[in-house]
Amino acid sequence: MDLEEKKEAYRNSLLYKVAWQYYIEQMTQATIADGLGINRIRVVKMLEEAREKKIVSFHFSTYNHRETLSIEKELMSKFGLKDVFIAPWSGENDNLNESLGQAAAMYLDDLIHDDLSVGIGYGDTISYFLKNFSRITDKNLSIVSLTGGVAPYLRQENVLNSRLSYYLIPSPLIMSSEELADGIRTEPSVKEVFDLGQNAKIIITSLGGMDKAATVVQAQILTEAELASLKKNQAIGDILMHFINDKGELVNPEIENRLISIPFENIKQKENIIAVAGGKTKLNVIRTSIKYGLINTLITDEATAQLLLDG
Repeated sequence: MDLEEKKEAYRNSLLYKVAWQYYIEQMTQATIADGLGINRIRVVKMLEEAREKKIVSFHFSTYNHRETLSIEKELMSKFGLKDVFIAPWSGENDNLNESLGQAAAMYLDDLIHDDLSVGIGYGDTISYFLKNFSRITDKNLSIVSLTGGVAPYLRQENVLNSRLSYYLIPSPLIMSSEELADGIRTEPSVKEVFDLGQNAKIIITSLGGMDKAATVVQAQILTEAELASLKKNQAIGDILMHFINDKGELVNPEIENRLISIPFENIKQKENIIAVAGGKTKLNVIRTSIKYGLINTLITDEATAQLLLDG
């Protein structure tokens, strides 16, 4: 499935969601608009498009879309999430992180309007998100890194967009010592970006697992000894590079103290944190992040969504 096919699949999924809420759940256009963060006129146009595409006639024409809508609603109900979007993913021959990043780009572009600031996390999935978001959006936005180490993503082909203003923390993700980390955090150029990140209206981040495929392992940001130490301390994964256990608590203060990232205690204060994550290796960190209020919107694949429901 190429990018254009995925964009069309995403668009149709969103049209199904709006049409289902309006015609089946009998929600008002204003309520639907509030839930999606768009205006009512946009909802009206989407309902018209749904009718033109024969998504709505006397019945919903594709069982699969009805099935994923049901899963999204069940996840929202079970975990108290603000929203869930199940990304189109064709399976093993399709890169899951890339598919999730593309879906996140489309989702965010529908959600936001001009002159907002968006905080971004670290990871392979966010790399794909940035690349695709810069291609499709026509909005004037500020993209603010919430961790060090984001700059390499912006050197990818097609990632720069003249309508997007990028604010990056000019530092590594993890410093070699606590003293260096303390010094970096007080640098004016770093503090300025941190302050912008604190004011970001929306945060979009991946969640890191503890397997060898994790970005921090592949990029050799953590040594094998550090990874082993995290596992010994019961780490199940990370959010914005803060490693947590299954109680949503921080583990391994030595690494935490060398980390350049938005403070962990500030994450729960954010109203719009979108996590983009999927796969069996991330089930525990997804479930724990939801349970302890670290995220409130989830973009994932159908298989992962079903495992979350079954678990």
